[in-house]
Amino acid sequence: QVQLVESGGGLVQPGGSLRLSCAPSGSIFSINAMGWYRQAPGKERELVAVITSGGSTNYADSVKGRFTISRDNAKNTLYLQMNSLKPEDTAVYYCNADVKRRPDTMTYSNYWGQGTQVTVSS
Repeated sequence: QVQLVESGGGLVQPGGSLRLSCAPSGSIFSINAMGWYRQAPGKERELVAVITSGGSTNYADSVKGRFTISRDNAKNTLYLQMNSLKPEDTAVYYCNADVKRRPDTMTYSNYWGQGTQVTVSS
């Protein structure tokens, strides 16, 4: 079984910063793309940022220039540095990863974390 455990969420004032982490555990051979998604109350889950195993990144327009996604491939850990936070960034943030559990597995399976709450409020 594979688990993705997010951490780093919390309450922050507008203009502040937070750093989210996502640490996979379990039987993992390799990880392909990893990403952060978020879901605000009453809204659908949306992409925040994704990063490939090679380091290519893609961001939602709403976070470009403010958020930075990165990963430590040696630790299989994913990060999201969030700066200049706005109240509209308030949401539950979810980690997502495409994982190959064994070397003889042909395809990657997609996994989600449980989510971490980020609240931006004065």
